[in-house]
Amino acid sequence: RADERFVSRWKVTELVLDNCRSSNGEIEGLSDSFKELEFLSMANVELTSLAKLPTLSKLRKLELSDNVISGGLEVLAERCPNLTYLNLSGNKIKDLGTVEALQNLKNLKSLDLFNCEITNLEDYRDSIFELLQQITYLDGFDQEDNEAPDSEDDDDEEGDEDDEDEDEDEAGPPGEYEEEDDEDDGGSDLGEGEEEEEVGLSYLMKEEIQDEDDDDDYVEEGGDEEEEAEGVRGEKRKREPEDEGEEEED
Repeated sequence: RADERFVSRWKVTELVLDNCRSSNGEIEGLSDSFKELEFLSMANVELTSLAKLPTLSKLRKLELSDNVISGGLEVLAERCPNLTYLNLSGNKIKDLGTVEALQNLKNLKSLDLFNCEITNLEDYRDSIFELLQQITYLDGFDQEDNEAPDSEDDDDEEGDEDDEDEDEDEAGPPGEYEEEDDEDDGGSDLGEGEEEEEVGLSYLMKEEIQDEDDDDDYVEEGGDEEEEAEGVRGEKRKREPEDEGEEEED
């Protein structure tokens, strides 16, 4: 039994009453004041009837496994019209007529009837999927025997994706700016290297050219001086005999 005087003061969205024994097989302590309730679990509480289930318009998931429920499922569509997940495993549900009342749960996606007598019917799975065409998963598997995803794992994956998206939004796509920086650095290094190489070569070439010009000038100047010196000596040699002859004649 839920203590409504305590619980109603809070905006309760999840309530677990598993293994709390009910009296007379009926729901006790729940009322319309739990209007924010989204998840309710009453497993193994010896329920035989859902007649006293309050109106819970926001309820999405209802756990009723291991009870003694054999009928009266039409109450679910009236009181909890937005159910997406319903677990009735381990109850006394025997025929398709009992399950037919769930057709009015238009948002129901997953139904669990495991360990109920109805599962012994021939073509049980095909019959349920044909009867309740809005559901995707029966006893944890779809029509192609693909297992239903774990809702907690899905929430974790969504949380991780959100964190990654936030990191990407804050830091930008990884590697983009680094590559651009590397390209810029590489280009600048190469350009500087080429410029330095060109300047160095041209400078060396100019130095060599100037050295060659200096050497040529030096050789040419030296050659002229030698030629002039030889000419002077030649003139002296020529003049000496003449001078001697003139002296002898004198």
